[in-house]
Amino acid sequence: MHSYKKILLAAAATLAFGTTAVAADKLKIGTEGAYPPFNLIDASGQVGGFDVEIAQALCAKMKAECEVVTSDWDGIIPALNAKKFDFLVASMSITEERQQAVDFTDPYYTNKLQFIAPKSSDFKSDKTSLKGKVIGAQRATIAGTWLEDNMDGVVDIKLYDTQENAYLDLASGRVDGVLADTFVNWEWLKSDAGKDFEFKGDPVFDNDKIGIAVRKGDALRERLNKALAEVVADGTYKKINDKYFPFSIY
Repeated sequence: MHSYKKILLAAAATLAFGTTAVAADKLKIGTEGAYPPFNLIDASGQVGGFDVEIAQALCAKMKAECEVVTSDWDGIIPALNAKKFDFLVASMSITEERQQAVDFTDPYYTNKLQFIAPKSSDFKSDKTSLKGKVIGAQRATIAGTWLEDNMDGVVDIKLYDTQENAYLDLASGRVDGVLADTFVNWEWLKSDAGKDFEFKGDPVFDNDKIGIAVRKGDALRERLNKALAEVVADGTYKKINDKYFPFSIY
């Protein structure tokens, strides 16, 4: 009887181990889906963009089967920690505050913050010129935090749930300017809605490191770092980069 039980337990353990081994190579990528050209939902409902293509290239290197899950920006770190997905590729800046909640990989691109405003406006990015202006930014981003830290009491700060809503208010004249990631602004300025707008002044912050977030202590971080080094070395990264930008963002 005992030996029969032992065989059953051994079989159950093998089965459990087997299932775990398979599950480990099925991963969920988390992203926002509202931040073109980095992550977006296209007309057919597919999630795509630079972030998503990089994530899929990393999955291929790790020989993992991956699916994409979207989440609102405001709740995206809690969603990662609640295991709604396994790693987060959403153009997220590596900050000390976020590092208390999650671990980050090596940066997969470097970003800057820059103002955009109407071409017709005399808009300078120094405090004296900006005094009293209404400036938009996405909430819980480096841009929003930079405005709160550096322009509180100087400008009227309007924070938005999505980057798109900040641009809608800029296009309709409800804000005087928007502060956002240079590359995201660059994409919007190329669009029909952005054609009458331009960059104003130099970047106000130009060493914003963007990383992939994983849950604290997750060994997946090392696998992602190894895969990232491989896609950079073999030219896969450059191929994806060149599809979106005529310059390197790495």
